[in-house]
Amino acid sequence: MKSQRVLVPTLVAVVAFLSGGWLLQRGSPGGQNVYQKARLFDDVLTYVAEYYVDSLNEGQLYDMAIDGMLRQLNDPYTTYLRERDLRDLELSTTGNYAGVGMQIDVRDGWITVIAPIAGTPAEALGIQTGDRIVEINGESTRGWDNERAVRELRGPPGTKVKLTIVRPGVPDPLRFEPTRARIHVTSMQYAGALGGGEVAYVSFVNSSISETTAAELSKAVDSLRQRGAKSLIVDLRGNPGGVLDQGVAVSDLFLARGDVVAETRGRAPGASQKFRAERPERWPGMPVVVLVDGGTASAAEIIAGALQDHDRALVLGTPTFGKGLVQTVYNLNGREALKLTTGRWFTPSGRTIQRTTGRQFDPLALRAQESPEAAEEPGQPPDSAASDTLQVFRTAGGRTVYGGGGIRPDVTVRADTLTDGEKEFARALGGNTPAYRDVLTSYALELKGQNLINSPSFEVTAAMRGELLRRLRARGARLSEAQWEGAAGLVAEQLEFEITRYVFGRPAEFARRVSEDVQVKRAVELVTKARTPKELLALAQRPAQD
Repeated sequence: MKSQRVLVPTLVAVVAFLSGGWLLQRGSPGGQNVYQKARLFDDVLTYVAEYYVDSLNEGQLYDMAIDGMLRQLNDPYTTYLRERDLRDLELSTTGNYAGVGMQIDVRDGWITVIAPIAGTPAEALGIQTGDRIVEINGESTRGWDNERAVRELRGPPGTKVKLTIVRPGVPDPLRFEPTRARIHVTSMQYAGALGGGEVAYVSFVNSSISETTAAELSKAVDSLRQRGAKSLIVDLRGNPGGVLDQGVAVSDLFLARGDVVAETRGRAPGASQKFRAERPERWPGMPVVVLVDGGTASAAEIIAGALQDHDRALVLGTPTFGKGLVQTVYNLNGREALKLTTGRWFTPSGRTIQRTTGRQFDPLALRAQESPEAAEEPGQPPDSAASDTLQVFRTAGGRTVYGGGGIRPDVTVRADTLTDGEKEFARALGGNTPAYRDVLTSYALELKGQNLINSPSFEVTAAMRGELLRRLRARGARLSEAQWEGAAGLVAEQLEFEITRYVFGRPAEFARRVSEDVQVKRAVELVTKARTPKELLALAQRPAQD
């Protein structure tokens, strides 16, 4: 310990000597130079390590000091990444990990398969949506959380894991022994045709921009165009961003060679640069709508901003999150790393993506931008209460766009909100919300096992809602008939999606959700009326017709 205490000031002194005494001469606000501050820190650490009421080793104290220093930056994106954090970062940016290959969640106390991932050991063995994993390697999973299940299912490629599964409608447990393999999770959630087949719809909702996003988008759009699609909707709602290069690569698909995609500005070497499209536009002349909301952030905002500034796409929805900071990962020792904010993003017109007043973390600020008064008001400046600034910028074609952080849509369309009756139902449900979720899933699985649902276009009946209420009350929920009926539409919709997922699979569920989405409906309405991007933008400038 003494040798370590001597090491810090000694290193600082050596550096000061080699740099001509700069460190020793440089003052601090408290009148102490950097060398004295380093000595002071070492003294404090020594006292805490030796005399604090609870025993703490020096390694813990240095970790705490690093975390405290970074926390004082008031930047949630600058973090000290430990081994586990690095693995999570790799998964979010590459989509790669080693395991069985399925999406899981806890339902009614059991690990339940939401969906097997295409091309993985889980799919090859026939594991299905709705299967309950009751044992992993002979140990009951009753009461496990997601984190523990994921930890047990993942492992080195080539190793095996033993699963015992209970399947709806099958009396005896099923046993599988998949071999773990490298798994790639695609960032594209769904791709399909809307508007009678004329509109290609590609969803990256609630996923990340990963290393394969541009390739996934390109392949999906090419396929849908071959089937007759003439226009495109790219859904980036709830997308938190991800890999910078892929944000640029996705934008590159829609822009002309040489067009500026985005610009970064910062102090670190190489932090200030312009990113340009490097290839010819892939689908020239195709009308495009980009859907965004308050959860659209970072690389997803780069895409929306680039296409909006070059008049290449109509942006529809609600204002985006406003996360326009550049992070660089510095490897520290092979096991740990520092993720440090080194710059800010700007759109081609010069707008900062970062929300400049720090309100990007305030849900009330985002909600203000989604106020009813802002709905369907194309071409109007943002509400002053919802805007950080009224800086005016111009797109390549001369259209007006506004600064202040985030990307403001060309056409504002709010998602459906809860009615008063639905809000009352949610309040009355209270702490029984997990039980409600479990009852939805268990009822859907029971219907699947009984083969009672034969078509993806089925309707939820009053009798089905009544059975759901009976089961919910049996779990301790106290709901009056008035409270239940006040949320009849919401309950029917949620049960409809749950049944569709477990009986017909995730693609069918996505298709059903999209068909009932008000923002998607508005996008389809606009894009089917336009033959070119210019016509689409012109339509957006007209007052909405009710």
